[in-house]
Amino acid sequence: MPRRQMTRDDWTNAALEALAEGGVSAVRVDVLARRLGMTRGSFYWHFADRDALVAAALEQWERDTTETIDEVGSIPDPAERLRALLSKALDGAALSRLEPALVAHASDPAVSSVVHRVTERRVSVLAEAYGQLGHPAPVARQEALVAYAAYMGWLHLRSAAPEVLPELSDPGEVGVAARKHLADRLIGDER
Repeated sequence: MPRRQMTRDDWTNAALEALAEGGVSAVRVDVLARRLGMTRGSFYWHFADRDALVAAALEQWERDTTETIDEVGSIPDPAERLRALLSKALDGAALSRLEPALVAHASDPAVSSVVHRVTERRVSVLAEAYGQLGHPAPVARQEALVAYAAYMGWLHLRSAAPEVLPELSDPGEVGVAARKHLADRLIGDER
């Protein structure tokens, strides 16, 4: 049976998984090739070197983040926009360990600029929505920082202690109620 050809996206997704598992140092071409059942030659068909793969993976993460923001950006009501942003961010189980791993390795030059751009974009979008809810700019920025810190804490706890805090990743009623409660607290809106 012929082998399926690996695409650039296959390698990029494998690199994202490795980043989630252990940061930049976990992205090793030989390990990824074995995991994918491929040769290193397949890798070099798509990438010049490991650094190019890491850059492509980080660019993919940044694109995915931007798409999530853009998906809810057209919601006119700022409270509903915030609720949709929080829902998408907190429900996302795919590679939920990725973000804490990237933040933990933010001092790595390959990761630093991407994490900073994504963080600033997210906080700006949150601050804009809080401003549209009637908060003056400094308060809107503070509210955005609190919301973003809550999001990051949620991700870290979901990754570090899933058996102790199952509601953080529960797709059922308990998880939905926990996410709604957090959103209600962050938006100041008991809808």
